[in-house]
Amino acid sequence: MSYKQVSDTAESYVHDAADELARLRSQVETLMNERVTPMLGSVANSAEQAAKAATDEVRHQAARLTDTVQEKPLTAIGLAALAGFVLASVLRR
Repeated sequence: MSYKQVSDTAESYVHDAADELARLRSQVETLMNERVTPMLGSVANSAEQAAKAATDEVRHQAARLTDTVQEKPLTAIGLAALAGFVLASVLRR
């Protein structure tokens, strides 16, 4: 095989590889646009809804706790003291 033939064969392989890379790049881009991007949007939307629901629930529970403390302040103080005593006992061990 002559140098010219080897050079032409190598150039052909390089051209074929470049074409294959371009085709694969196009396929990946198509998959990203058709499947991955919409799925990420859906996941982000679900996460946003879950975060909003969790925030609403925390606010609701905080409001309930506030109402309970206002209705029964002595009970709240007693429970806080008991919780402090239990926590101190557990941490001491």
